Amino acid sequence: MAITTGTADMRRYLEQDFQFVDSFTALLGAAVASADTFEARVPYGRFLGQVATTEEKTYFHRALEALGGRTDAPAEPVTAAFRDLMDEVRAGQDYALIVAVLCVAEWSYLGWASRAAQPQPDSFVHREWIELHEGAEFRAWVAFLRGELDRLAAGMDEERRERVLGVFRRAVELERAFFDMATS
Repeated sequence: MAITTGTADMRRYLEQDFQFVDSFTALLGAAVASADTFEARVPYGRFLGQVATTEEKTYFHRALEALGGRTDAPAEPVTAAFRDLMDEVRAGQDYALIVAVLCVAEWSYLGWASRAAQPQPDSFVHREWIELHEGAEFRAWVAFLRGELDRLAAGMDEERRERVLGVFRRAVELERAFFDMATS
């Protein structure tokens, strides 16, 4: 499902995805703050540093410039809804809900990037998006998130598990609607 060719869909996708960067960064910060162990805080802090200062941040700016896109594009309704979900769980400081949203967002991207056609596209815009979301380091990040969600779920009663599952499902719905919006 990754957008591996063309410019119009990728430009729209990246313009809208960039609208999440601030909320996503804040959500990672909330994960650092609300994690229940030091061992869990470290991967969030490491990933937060990558998003805020290196590969992902510079990728957005370079890719949008190459595609004639904007970092200040108005948010589509689904973009605003997903951003609102991120902000809601961040404000609640509920670690399990934060992990649920992060897990959906990152696992979805890994799934899309891992199904991209080989050889990778010539365009750096498409190729680097795949590389950011498919390499060994990103796979380890997603495995960490999945492991955290499983670890937390093991200690939950049914009511709590249903609450976390509801947020997880909502994030899946929004992630899918977001991608559908970008390619319509």
